[in-house]
Amino acid sequence: MSIALAFFVFFVGASVGSFLNVCILRWPADESVVRPRSRCPKCSNTLAWYDNVPVVSWFVLRGKCRTCGQPISAMYPAVEALTGAAWVAAVYWAGPTLLALRLGVFVSILIGVAITDLRAYVIPDGFTVTGLFFVGVMSVVGAFTGSQYPFAGPIDALFGACVGAGAITIVGWLGEVALKKEAMGFGDSTLMAMAGAALGPGRALLTVLLAAAIGAVAFLVFVMPIGWMRAKAKGETFAAPLVPFGVFLAPAALVALLWGDALLGWYIGRLTG
Repeated sequence: MSIALAFFVFFVGASVGSFLNVCILRWPADESVVRPRSRCPKCSNTLAWYDNVPVVSWFVLRGKCRTCGQPISAMYPAVEALTGAAWVAAVYWAGPTLLALRLGVFVSILIGVAITDLRAYVIPDGFTVTGLFFVGVMSVVGAFTGSQYPFAGPIDALFGACVGAGAITIVGWLGEVALKKEAMGFGDSTLMAMAGAALGPGRALLTVLLAAAIGAVAFLVFVMPIGWMRAKAKGETFAAPLVPFGVFLAPAALVALLWGDALLGWYIGRLTG
C-alpha cells in the first residue's frame, strides 16, 4: 500500500468515524443523525466545516470548542482515529477491493455498537438493522463476484443470523433465570443476527463463547481492580459495575471473522486428537 493510498483510506475511515460519533450520541436519545448539523454538545453552536475535520480539528482546537471554550471529549478523535486505522488495516489486508469495503463497514458498525452500549447501555437498531441489511446484500453480491471469504455466503448468512440471534437469546434467558432480572437486551439479539449473518452458524456460536471469555478476563483484570481502587480512594464500599455484553460481543465477532475457522479447527483437533 502506498503512503498516498493509506492517507486517503484513513481519511475516508476517519470520516466514517466522525459520523459514528453522531450516531453514538444521538441514536440513544432518539435524535436524527441527519439534522441538525454537527454542533458543540455544550453550547449547541453549529460547527464550521474547518472545525469538523476528522481528528485534525480536535487537535487544532486543543480539545476545546471555538465558541464557548468548553472541553470537547477525547472520544471524538479516538473514534475517528480508530475507525480510520481499521479501514487502513482492511485495505492493507484485502487490497483496494470490495472485500476491504465490506470489512471496513462491518468493523465500523462494531465500533459504534461497542461504544454506544458502553456509554448508554443500549444497542441502537440503526447500527444492527442497517448492518444486517448490508451484510445480507453483500453476501449475495460476494457470491457473484467471488469476493466472499472470510464472510459467509448467502445460505450460511441466513442460518448464521438465526443461530446467532437464537443463541444469545437463550443465554439471556438463562441469565434472567439465574439473576432474577433482565440479563440481555433485544439489542444483543439483533447484534448477533447481524454478526451471525457475516460469520455463519459455527462462528456465530464461537462469538458468544469468545465474548464470555473476553468479558471474564476484562472484568477480572481491569474492571474489578480499577473499581476497587476508586472505591477505596473515596472511602466507599466496592460494588461491581455492570458492563453491557455488547461491549464484548463486538470484538469477539471481529476475532471470529478473521480467525474463527482457525480457532474452530484447533478446538476440533484437540477433541479428536
